[in-house]
Amino acid sequence: MRVVFTETADADLRDADANLRKFFIKHVEKISRQLPARHLRFGVPYFVEEVTRQTRLVYEVKNDTIFVVRCFANHKDYEKWFKSFK
Repeated sequence: MRVVFTETADADLRDADANLRKFFIKHVEKISRQLPARHLRFGVPYFVEEVTRQTRLVYEVKNDTIFVVRCFANHKDYEKWFKSFK
């Protein structure tokens, strides 16, 4: 599958430290080789990948392309973003 980072996800990735950036890239490679895992609730059209205990990778799958929407460096920011859909 092809992987595309949105502008927001690209900015999130640039802001992350080098170690965390490696984790995100590793998980993007992982999801590009397998089917999507956990779908978000409340009708949100995204999937979420737990990168570490605190970090999350949010993505959308359309046809043969994975669009990485956000890369959250901490759970607090992820929760704030997620709750905006309720």
